[in-house]
Amino acid sequence: MRSDPWEMGDAYEPYIGRWSRLVAREFLAWLSIPSDARWLDVGCGTGALTQTILATGSPTEIDAVDSSADYVDFARDRVTDSRVRFAVADARHLPPALHDVDATVSGLMLNFVPEPELAVAEMARATRSGGTVAVYLWDYAEGMQLIRYFWDAAVAIDPRARELDEGHRFPICNPVALEKLFRDTGLRDVESRAIDVPTRFTDFEDYWRPFLGGQGPAPGYAMRLDDQERATLRDHLRAHLPIAPDGSIDLVARAWAVRGTRPASDS
Repeated sequence: MRSDPWEMGDAYEPYIGRWSRLVAREFLAWLSIPSDARWLDVGCGTGALTQTILATGSPTEIDAVDSSADYVDFARDRVTDSRVRFAVADARHLPPALHDVDATVSGLMLNFVPEPELAVAEMARATRSGGTVAVYLWDYAEGMQLIRYFWDAAVAIDPRARELDEGHRFPICNPVALEKLFRDTGLRDVESRAIDVPTRFTDFEDYWRPFLGGQGPAPGYAMRLDDQERATLRDHLRAHLPIAPDGSIDLVARAWAVRGTRPASDS
C-alpha cells in the first residue's frame, strides 16, 4: 500500500511547491550564508530551494542534485542561470567531484531517504571544513496542517491509511531527532528552529484540487481510491476543515529546520 510518487513537477508545484518557497526564504535568512558562496542543494526537486538561493543568496555557483531524472529535467528547464548545474544523484552516494562547498542544504527530502544518516554524512563530506550543512522538513505530525487534516480524515474513514500517513511514518521530522542525527554525524554547533508560514486557500476547491495530482503520499492515496471512496473523503474533509464564512481556509505549514557546522578538524 505504501508509495511515494514524486515525478511530475507540474503537479508538485500547486500541492507543496508554492508553500515550500515561502519556507525556503525563511530558512536561507536563518542560515545567513555570505555572498559569493558555493552551494550544494541535495534533493532539489523542482528547483524551489535552488531558485530561492539565486534570488536571495548571491551565490557563485550551485550544484543541485535529485534522484528523480524527471524532476531534474523539470528544474533544468525552468532554472537557466549559468551558475547552476543540475544532475541526477542519490543523496546517499553523492558524486565525489562534489566537495569543499560552503553550504550544503536540503529541503523536504531527507525523510524520504531510506538511510538518512548516510545522506547527512554525504552532505557533510561534500562541505568544506567550517562550512554549513542544513535541512528542513515538514512537521507532518502536527504543524503541516494541510496534510494533517487530510490524513486525519483518511484514517477516520480507512484505518489502513495510517501506514501512509507521514506523521506516523517519519519520526525524523522533529527537532530532537534532527539534532541527534546531525550530532551523530559529527557536525558541530547544531541547532534547530521551527519555520511557520501561512497557507491560505481561497476556497475548498483550492485546497482539494492539488490532492488530485498524484504527487506524494497523500495525493497518491487519494488517486488510488475509487470515485465513491474519494467523494467520501472529500466530504469528510469539507466538514472538518476550518472554512471561513467567505469560503476561505487559513492554515499553517510548519517546517523544522536544523543546521550544523563541519568541524575544522575533519579531513
